[in-house]
Amino acid sequence: MNKAVFLDRDGVINEVLTKRVKFVNKPDQMYLLEGVGEGIKMLNDANFLVFVVTNQGGVGLGYMKEEMLKRVHEKMKKDINEYGGKIDDIIYCPHKPHAGCACRKPEPEMLHTLANKHQVSLKESYMIGDRDVDIMAGKQAGAKTILIGDEEGLADKHFPSLYEAAEWIIAH
Repeated sequence: MNKAVFLDRDGVINEVLTKRVKFVNKPDQMYLLEGVGEGIKMLNDANFLVFVVTNQGGVGLGYMKEEMLKRVHEKMKKDINEYGGKIDDIIYCPHKPHAGCACRKPEPEMLHTLANKHQVSLKESYMIGDRDVDIMAGKQAGAKTILIGDEEGLADKHFPSLYEAAEWIIAH
């Protein structure tokens, strides 16, 4: 079985709600947070599969089409590749918030889908997010959880950045 790190996208990998960008609806609005490329490369080098698990309600709300979302994700992968890092797979929920679907975090379906597809042991894996819905999805899936931000909340651990979380994961 493989081990993996499941990453939320907005607020963990890229800027959101900053002076430079409010939401990421086009590729030119994708700005990696500091240390993300290096942190993902460290996880790759430590034999973790790295996945992106993201709610993208903007699709369901009509702010962007799925084709544009794919272009945003291609830009994100290209930017991470420039640091030698690699995203192994991406899954997203395109539904509106409160649509009642089974895939939107805090439901664990997206994590289960990727775990089954890539033969991942969830108990040896991590879910990293910046909101409680990410942590709840990770816990429901049986993964260890890390919150990026100041407050611990429901998470097992918390760190100010993905880079510092990656350092801790590799050391433990």
